[in-house]
Amino acid sequence: MGAQLHRSGSRVGIDMEDWYSEDLPLEARKYRPLKLLRDLERKLLTSGAHATCTSRAMSKALAAEFGCPLPTVLYNSFPWSDRESMDGLSKDRRDSRLPSIHWFSQTLGHGRGLEDLFAALPLLKHEAEIHLRGKPVSGFESWLAHHVPEEWRGRMKVHEPVSNAELLSRIGEHDIGFAGETPLIRNKDLTVSNKILYYLLAGLAVVASETAGQREVAMQAPGCVFLYPSGDAPALAARLNRLLESPDALKQAKSAALAAAERRFCWERQEKSLLETIDRALISPTT
Repeated sequence: MGAQLHRSGSRVGIDMEDWYSEDLPLEARKYRPLKLLRDLERKLLTSGAHATCTSRAMSKALAAEFGCPLPTVLYNSFPWSDRESMDGLSKDRRDSRLPSIHWFSQTLGHGRGLEDLFAALPLLKHEAEIHLRGKPVSGFESWLAHHVPEEWRGRMKVHEPVSNAELLSRIGEHDIGFAGETPLIRNKDLTVSNKILYYLLAGLAVVASETAGQREVAMQAPGCVFLYPSGDAPALAARLNRLLESPDALKQAKSAALAAAERRFCWERQEKSLLETIDRALISPTT
């Protein structure tokens, strides 16, 4: 549709929330029309009147790959005002005396970073609850039983997805948000996921794999985003132990997360960039 509109002389913009021709594992990519996706990306990025993406790292990579102008960076964040509707309830947690680690996605299954978290559990020196939210894939329970140490199964809870209106409230119940994205998929490495931005807005300390996108967030959110090399369970356990062993350190990290969200990673701070790039697109000549 975008290419058709461009051919008709319309001003066309593209929002690269994901780099679609560089997404998914190799075995899944063979079922995607990669050449078509890449041709469309190239056309719209080089000839469109408006382009945005989710990180500086992705902006630079797209410009280098396609020879296009640097897309405007818009962190896909959520309104700070959403915090006003948080319900303050505790629906997830079982024991409020224990710190709580939270992870969420639309789908619960392998290949989403949970392998790192499960591998780190035997190395944790302090008790905690683990809360996972999403729709389990077929066979998830047996996969979970195979990967989660028996002594941790009683402290792990799987939750069904909730509405967007409720999600921030449920995330806000917890203490640490886990974002184990893989750097092996180019899109996952470069983008900034919804997870990490939701965690900051909810006021959670964040432990995240060191992708280019998440490193970018960590640099702008000091004191609350703690990175570990993807696949390194001992390093992940060390980051978690640092927070779990010290209520004061955890409290400080959570406060820093809220400060980073209000200062940088909320929609109220991103809106101006979007409006400016749209204004430039509207006054630019069509080609």
